Formats: sequence, structure tokens, C-alpha cells
Amino acid sequence: MTILDLSEQEIIRRESLQELRKMGIEPYPQETYEVDTTTEDIREKFDPEQNNFQNVSLAGRIMSRRIMGKASFAELMDSKGRIQLYFNRDEICKGDDKTLYNEVFKKHLDIGDIIGVKGRAFVTQVGEKSIFVSEFKLLSKTLRVLPIVKEKDGVTYDAFTDPEQRYRQRYVDLIVNPHVRDVFVKRTIIVDTMRKMFNERGYLEVETPILQPIPGGAAARPFITHHNALNIPLYLRIANELYLKKLIVGGFEGVYEFSRNFRNEGMDRTHNPEFTVMEIYVAYKDYNWMMEFTETMLEKVAIALHGTTKVAVGDKVLDFKAPYRRVTMIDAIKEHTGIDITGKNENELRKICKDLDIEVDESFGKGKLIDEIFGEKCEQHMIQPTFIIDYPIEMSPLCKKHRTNSELTERFELMVNGKELCNAYTELNDPIDQLERFQEQLKLSEKGDDEAMFIDHDFVRALEYGMPPTAGMGIGIDRLTMLMTNQPSIQDVLFFPQMRPEKKAETDSPEKFTAIGVPSEWVDAIKKAGFLTVSSLKETNVNKIHQAICGVNKKFKFELQNPTIEEIKGWIS
Repeated sequence: MTILDLSEQEIIRRESLQELRKMGIEPYPQETYEVDTTTEDIREKFDPEQNNFQNVSLAGRIMSRRIMGKASFAELMDSKGRIQLYFNRDEICKGDDKTLYNEVFKKHLDIGDIIGVKGRAFVTQVGEKSIFVSEFKLLSKTLRVLPIVKEKDGVTYDAFTDPEQRYRQRYVDLIVNPHVRDVFVKRTIIVDTMRKMFNERGYLEVETPILQPIPGGAAARPFITHHNALNIPLYLRIANELYLKKLIVGGFEGVYEFSRNFRNEGMDRTHNPEFTVMEIYVAYKDYNWMMEFTETMLEKVAIALHGTTKVAVGDKVLDFKAPYRRVTMIDAIKEHTGIDITGKNENELRKICKDLDIEVDESFGKGKLIDEIFGEKCEQHMIQPTFIIDYPIEMSPLCKKHRTNSELTERFELMVNGKELCNAYTELNDPIDQLERFQEQLKLSEKGDDEAMFIDHDFVRALEYGMPPTAGMGIGIDRLTMLMTNQPSIQDVLFFPQMRPEKKAETDSPEKFTAIGVPSEWVDAIKKAGFLTVSSLKETNVNKIHQAICGVNKKFKFELQNPTIEEIKGWIS
């Protein structure tokens, strides 16, 4: 990075950095800075009558400054909030040397700098709890300028709200938009609440492979890589289901995992190629038990976050209090289309899709066709938590056949606010049936369905050793967090969502500028003036060019001989 890449403010901050070092102040000190309190502690617990918090040490970022001669105010933000700081020159500099206040504080500290302060709590004449600073120390100098979000009379100005900027520079988003941090704190509470419930029931948290030789456990397109030492292809996991069920075979009664999964699929407000799922498997249970378990879990999560089972999402209020409505997939389709799909073959289902104006691919089998009908015509109507149960067998290759209807499976999906939130089965533990289901998936793959399941022969072998009757459930943590925190997009609940590469401004080589007659020593100054390409130079009025590049020459002290109007005309003619 050169001076040409920097803004005026960034240049000034780098100059302050050098000045501090000349004064013997290290802008990035190595030693520990002891912190014994937080802004929240002082705001909530300081009592002037008790005269507590009279010797405090805290650290954080400068978020505003008001310099008024011998005294100044600043606002400090730490992880718990903000508090006002009061700086008095004679308190900071007790001797004759006032450099620390006059030079360091007033001239070389900037908004965004991280400092440590020691002092005492007090209340200002206007009643604001503050810190009377007795000493301060620079802990980290900022070289970029923070967006300054201002608020007056309840109106916010210059808010850092552009989604692309927020997601790409999440670190800035977290600094200037404190409510964003609250979303991620709540995400942790969600996970902790679930984990506590599972642990109390004696279930074991485990870890399973992310790199897998076979991407099993779901129907999705995987990411593929190659392991050099073994000379084999490996896949980033699309699900952890098969590994967890192998552990049930191994004798654990209940296992769960918060797993990072990866699917090479499209991105939208509910999909990211990398996402988090919690999957849990409990032996000797079925999907009816798992429905009650899921209701209990979501009740606990809602209450932990909001103190109630009612959660506001957009203009709706969702109630997670059990029990939830239960409706079969066939009945749901019948309810919203008037069509009974019972016993329909692939061709009949394809015609139904056509009649309903649902686009389908030739590679789609019965399961995918039914899924498309449900997705297009039913999902959006499921607002309050609703269990969709008893899926057609073609849609559920890992699920046990229904105990009363062999055309169906013992499966449920929980639909909330028009989207699937979790998926659960009475798990298939018949190895012969399982192999046949995998083989049917293979046929779909041969037809061109790139999301069809692979055959995992090791999993079939595990089932041949005997897996007890088991209920399993998977729930998307990202979507759950979206619901529970009223966020419209999955990107708002991921610290670092996947993004396209940043677009870089088109710029011509120095040779292209010199080819039109620009002296080589002027190329950098011309680019600094905003003319990154020869075409942009030629499209601009000659007087504007002259004014701009002469201004840059002076401002950045290039010390070049300014060109004449006639010389510039020669460049762009």
C-alpha cells in the first residue's frame, strides 16, 4: 500500500502514528492492560452516596470527543456498552510537562483508537454517570476512519446500513451497530439452551468428520476436494446423520452435534453454502416422541430469549407453546391444491405439476415432484409452528416406513413462518430396506439428479450389526436464530457470510498513460486525482483535469512542475 491508496484522513492518522513513536509512545504495546470493571458495571452499580467505583481500570474504543481547552469529554465503548470520560489537563499531567494532554490526547488520538483509562466514577452536573480520568494509555492506534453514526431527536444519521458493506466488514458493523452484537449474543443463548437440555437428559455431544469419502445423510450437491496423501477425492460434509447413527449402533443411547455443513447450492436470504445444523439421535424412541421433544426444546429457547413463548417476526407473532398442529403431507397438499396425490405415479405427478404451473426437471423422480408441489403451494401458508408428518416414501430414503401405511414414512418437518425449520424421522434400521432405498437414489443420480444420495456401504454394514429403534432430528441453527431474533436474512445471523469477491476499480497500466504523452512521473498523481484509465481522462474537460491534478500535486507534495492547459490538451486529443 502506498500513499496513493490512502485517503486524506488515513494519511493524517499514519502521520500521527509516526509522531507518537517519535515521542517514545508505542501505539501497539505488548504488555497486558489490567481491566477490573466494565461500562455496564459502572452504569448499573455506581452509587454516589456509597462512593463506590473510586479506583477503576477499564479499556475500550474512543467513539466521540469534545475538546474544550484544559478539559475534554470523550465516550468510551467496551464490550458491554458506552460511558462518558472526563479528561482534565492538570489531572492527567500533574507536573509542568503537559505533553500527554496537549499533544497526545488532543492532537494524536482519534475516534476509533483503543485506550485504557484509570480513574473514578462520578456524576456530572447534568446527571450523567462518567469516569474522571486520572491516567490513560494508548493500546491500539486505528488507521482507518470509522463510520460515525449520529442520533438526534430520535433520528439516526449516517447509519452504517448498506448490507454489502455490513456483511463484508462485519468488524465495522459490530463496532458501530451495537444491536448487531445482540443478535449474536442471542444466537449463543439459543445454542447453550439446547445444549443444556440435551446434557441434562444424558445425551453425549460428539464430533464427526467434516471431510468425508462419501457425502451422505442428505440430498444435496457437495463440495469436492482431493486428499494428496491418500490420493482420493473427499467431500465437505453435507450432513452428519450417518456418522451419528453409527454411534447409536456403537451403543450410545443419545448423541448430538452442532455441525458445520456445506452444500454447493444457490444463495438467497435463507441459504448460505456454509451453515450450522444441530442433529440429535436417541435410541428406543420414535417420531411421535421426537415431536414432543422438539416442542419442549423450542419452548425453552423462546423463554430463554424473550421470557415468553411468543416471538415477534416481522408483522406476525409466532407462538412456540406446545402442542403444535400436526398435518400429513398428503392432507396439506389436498388442503391447498384440492388434489389428492395418494397412489399417483411419476407421470401423473408430472402432469399435476404442469397443471399447477410448477416448473420441474426431467431428472425429478416421485419424491422431488411431490416436494416441488408442497414447496410451491403449501409452505407459505404454514405460519404458526406446524408439524408436516407422514411423507411419501420416495422423499425419505433414510426414514422408516410408516407403521400403518407402507407408501408413507414416519417423518416430520416443522414448518414455521412459511419455511422448514427442522426435519426428523423414526430412523430406518432395516439394512436390507436401506440398501434398496440407496439403490433407488442411485437410479435418480443416473437420470441426472445431482442432489441424489450416494450409496454408503459402510453405513449399511453398520446397520447389519443392528441399530436399535431410533428417533433423529436436525434443526437449522441459522434459520432458528433468524426466527428468534426477527432477522430477515441468513446473512444477518452469520458473522461472516459468503460473499462475491470485492469489485476492484478498473485501472490502466502506466504504459497506457505514457503512450498518450503523459510524463511517467505524472501517472501516479493523475490516478490519485481519480483518473484511473486513459478513457476516463479523455472523457473529462481539460480545465477540470488541470485543476484536479494540480491540486493533488500540491496537496500530496509530489513537487512536480504543473502541466499547462495546452500540454493536457495534447494528452487527451
